[in-house]
Amino acid sequence: MRYEAPKSLQGAVALLAGATGETRVLAGGTDLLVQMRADVVDPDLIVDIKKIPETRAITEDRGGWRIGAAVTGAELKEHPRLKQAWPGVVEAANLIGSTQVQGRATLGGNLCNGSPAADSVPALIAAGALATLAGPDGARDLPVEDVMLGPRKLALRRGEIVVSFWLPPRPPRSSDAYLRFIPRTEMDIAVVGAGVSLTLDNAGTISAARVSLGAVAPKVLLVPEAAHAIVGTRLDVAAQQRLEAAARAACRPIDDKRGTTEFRVDVAAVLTRRAALIALDRARTS
Repeated sequence: MRYEAPKSLQGAVALLAGATGETRVLAGGTDLLVQMRADVVDPDLIVDIKKIPETRAITEDRGGWRIGAAVTGAELKEHPRLKQAWPGVVEAANLIGSTQVQGRATLGGNLCNGSPAADSVPALIAAGALATLAGPDGARDLPVEDVMLGPRKLALRRGEIVVSFWLPPRPPRSSDAYLRFIPRTEMDIAVVGAGVSLTLDNAGTISAARVSLGAVAPKVLLVPEAAHAIVGTRLDVAAQQRLEAAARAACRPIDDKRGTTEFRVDVAAVLTRRAALIALDRARTS
């Protein structure tokens, strides 16, 4: 196995594009190293991106925020202005593993691991985040919901890496929330995850929303029908019922040892409603 730690995007892209055999990008390593020890993957080349400045920065950009793909969950939690603007994204990142794991786990790694149960991905999708990719043909932006194609399958081209995520500007009276259900109190994989981001007008009516669900389909879902169910409302009981119905209809889960299809559908509806209520309460005071 060959290990490289380039200090530039160009160097990382050149290594990946020119490699033969199996390659992996190392950001935090909390998934990759476990998979290597379990003999799930056996890469010929590992490219560590933590020495590349663009992957390690949190900056304001075009009125929004840019988060490097190798920024850790612990670093996000320690950034008060980002936490105020996007509390749901930050809290989702800090549900990945234990406190120790959060000191290593990254948004880029969580997305590129390709798991439909990834905690940070529904929050990023609800936020309308863009993933900035760099590859042999240059840079491009891709909505986060379009990066994952299915379990362990990504839309990245040969030689491409995720460099950073861009979170759009926050209008006044806007906020977000992420909730998940796990069998244990900590350090488990989401049986269902739900992210909601919304904006209120001056009358307190929801003027814009995005809803995302994780662990209920082969990939994390953007659910426009759920957003449409609450836009133009104050999230009254009838709107909550429509939201739950839309969340249920979007689910295509599997049965496994951690949850049945029926259970996941029911929990998805409940978590989506609860996350929307939390986001609403936060938006009223933002």
